Amino acid sequence: MSVPPRETLPPPSAHPPGGARPGRPGDGALLGWRGGAATGYGERIDAVGRQRVLFLGSPAAAVPAALAGWADRAGLVTRRVTGGDALMHEALRGRPRLAAVDARGAHREAGLRACVRIKADSYTAIVPTLCVVDPGAGALAEAFAAGADEVITEATGELEAAARLTAMLRRAERDLGVHPTTRLPGTPELEGELTRRLAAGEPFAACYADLDHFKEFNDRYGYNEGDRVIRMVGRLLHDVVKGSVGEAGFVGHIGGDDFLFIVPLESAVEVCAAIVETFELLVPFQYSDADRRAGYYFGKDRRGQLHRVPLMSLSIGVATTDRRRYASALQVSRLASEMKSYAKTLPGSVYAVDRRGEAGPQRGGVERGPVDGQPEEGPRAEERR
Repeated sequence: MSVPPRETLPPPSAHPPGGARPGRPGDGALLGWRGGAATGYGERIDAVGRQRVLFLGSPAAAVPAALAGWADRAGLVTRRVTGGDALMHEALRGRPRLAAVDARGAHREAGLRACVRIKADSYTAIVPTLCVVDPGAGALAEAFAAGADEVITEATGELEAAARLTAMLRRAERDLGVHPTTRLPGTPELEGELTRRLAAGEPFAACYADLDHFKEFNDRYGYNEGDRVIRMVGRLLHDVVKGSVGEAGFVGHIGGDDFLFIVPLESAVEVCAAIVETFELLVPFQYSDADRRAGYYFGKDRRGQLHRVPLMSLSIGVATTDRRRYASALQVSRLASEMKSYAKTLPGSVYAVDRRGEAGPQRGGVERGPVDGQPEEGPRAEERR
């Protein structure tokens, strides 16, 4: 069978109703999504709550023993389907944990065609797909050309097959959790990292960063330039965090122009100040010469009224474990979002650190970040414009 190159495959079909992965969560709910890569958003389960493996093969073909044994040990139920149409129908109804296609013997061409189809649809393309082939390098190459994520033969040992299948699912989960624009971890990984640090009792700061006036920039310069700015901010956060605290830092992309990074408690002020200072140096060069020289431009608001729009700034809200105990990652994210909303009320690029105790707001309860010198507590704020 001649497998068409991946770039010449037919365009993906539309997502089925309710099948699309959720978009950017709202403020304060960044970690409220419970689907994610770890469970597979929209995955279909059987009557007893187990996730499915779809196996496409001829009625006479047995499920390979290595696949059947691995699925049973993993708590997955194997469901047999016959024909590419049936496979697509089941996969579109609800994503399986894994799809396996039999491309052995007389079923070779049908299996490869099914593999091409499942990878050509944007909804099912992310389903980890295994291809079972006859021994031989040619069969293996054909299966990978058809889009298979992993390939085994009847000769593949049970231990090797189990390792390959487990690694395939791990790669799929990692790829699902990465934001496509910045390649930074998404909300499931952020939730997991916050949960891990809370369980370990590590003192840390969760810093919610959000661009101000990004929508107006996107409207004026277009989504390509907007995506470029998002990538620039993601790279800035990553480089400063990793350059300051190394592997003790974590940077994630919630969605849109919202990011969250986690650093050791004692490094929070230094990292936030460095980010704000660097952002202020970079942001003017994202604009045209005329807009950069003026320091603003005229744009329309949601009511169509013309108003003066300043250059973008960055607001960072910081929640720490210094004076609070948290029951969940969601509580941390909500407080960080609250502090971010406060920071957005201040002019320019700033960070705001929560210094309140669990009893509630206190005098001098917010630390607002100057770039030069040590931060001050109290009602006065210094900002770096």
